[in-house]
Amino acid sequence: MSDPTFQVQKIPYDRSMLRPRILHIGFGAFAKAHVMVYHDEALKLDPTDWGVVAARLNSGADELTLLDQAGGVFTVGEMSDDDIRLREIGSVIRTLHPKRDGTSVLLVQIADPDMSVITLTITEKGYCLANGRLDLNNPGIERDLAASGDPATAIGIIARGLHLRKAAGLAGLTVLSCDNLPSNGRLCRQAILDFADRLDPELAAWVDAECRFPSSMVDRITPAMTDQSQQKLETALGRPDPNGILCEPFRQWVIEDSFAGDRPAWNLAGAQFVAEVAPFEEMKLRLLNGTHSFLAYLGALAGKETISDCMADPVFQTAAKRLMLEEQAPTLDVPAGIDVSSYADALIERFSNTALRHKTTQIASDGSQKLPQRLLAPIRQHLEANRAWPLAALAVAGWMHYCRGKSETGEFLPVNDPLAARIAEFATQSDGPEYVSNMLTLTAVFETEVVGSQDFTSRIHAAYAQLETDGVVKSLSTLS
Repeated sequence: MSDPTFQVQKIPYDRSMLRPRILHIGFGAFAKAHVMVYHDEALKLDPTDWGVVAARLNSGADELTLLDQAGGVFTVGEMSDDDIRLREIGSVIRTLHPKRDGTSVLLVQIADPDMSVITLTITEKGYCLANGRLDLNNPGIERDLAASGDPATAIGIIARGLHLRKAAGLAGLTVLSCDNLPSNGRLCRQAILDFADRLDPELAAWVDAECRFPSSMVDRITPAMTDQSQQKLETALGRPDPNGILCEPFRQWVIEDSFAGDRPAWNLAGAQFVAEVAPFEEMKLRLLNGTHSFLAYLGALAGKETISDCMADPVFQTAAKRLMLEEQAPTLDVPAGIDVSSYADALIERFSNTALRHKTTQIASDGSQKLPQRLLAPIRQHLEANRAWPLAALAVAGWMHYCRGKSETGEFLPVNDPLAARIAEFATQSDGPEYVSNMLTLTAVFETEVVGSQDFTSRIHAAYAQLETDGVVKSLSTLS
């Protein structure tokens, strides 16, 4: 039986009125807990025909089929320690997966006259970028450009779908990135334009003129679902929901107000349409995401399973807040009306939410993609200003230790990273200073001009040696 205090907020709008106006690519936990919640709330406050087609490109075909079997309806539970607020989400009207439905169906969906917006949560690596441009040496991009009809990357699929729209004489679309990538809209635009130009220069010109790629900043902590969290949701609901998701109560969405046509009324649900996203984006990337990475690597090394476990340790909590206020905040152009100290306090409170069970090893994935914007960009500013950055140095060194695949207590640490094979070579062939020097040759992570700084390399070597000698907790304690 479900707890009688856990009432489910039902869908109040007429789902039969929904048409395929939005295509979401990368429909995983975060999309369910963030984008779909905003859209569902907007539909509740202003019923329209803006339905969502949910797509995944690689794994997840079975999960989409389960969602189809539930009629597209799933539950989102907002957790705060022992409390859960439940709501049904009904904005999804169809699911697509190329391995299940065929790639052509996805392309035709993009070319549907009703389609207006494509939203993306495909992670940093999904954009196939190198130095801000499309990576033409990426194997997926090479295959997509060589193939005549069945692209597999998100960039290839969107570009070929837009090609169909152009050929049909339809209007352009808005492609809205919702990934934690600085200037995500600009980078998404560049990747698609580069692909389109290789495909057909006239297509690139049409995309440039007719489509829009607004940047956005998203924020909501959404741990991966586990057997334990599935059981927690089932207990609260009184029935299982294999499509359901649990997340924190807090959510934020800041969107550049640049759309090719009509825009969804997400502002009714609390989203902010602004002229410039960058200040919000950098504040979140550096204070929240940068601190998350700091806690993920050092916490996992110290045997902490979750972020809330880190926050229960005064050494970690003190270090996290110092990183935010003393090392990350000085690198920011803080948006008007934001009190950084209060923002940091709110983050500590969110990180301490014991209900989330946000695993350090989950946050630790794809470090080579995340470190440049979360920690290395602020470090570069410290170098230019001749400021100290001891906690950020421990974070980078902690990533290097983490990449060796073993915690201080001897537990296995999964290294899920696009550069995992190269990192594994370094880890097996070298140790100590030689290993650090090898890791610093990863140009996809470390800019040449930064690695060329003796101040930078010496501090990373020193931080790595300190962790090796003293361990995480003692190393952090010496800085508090």
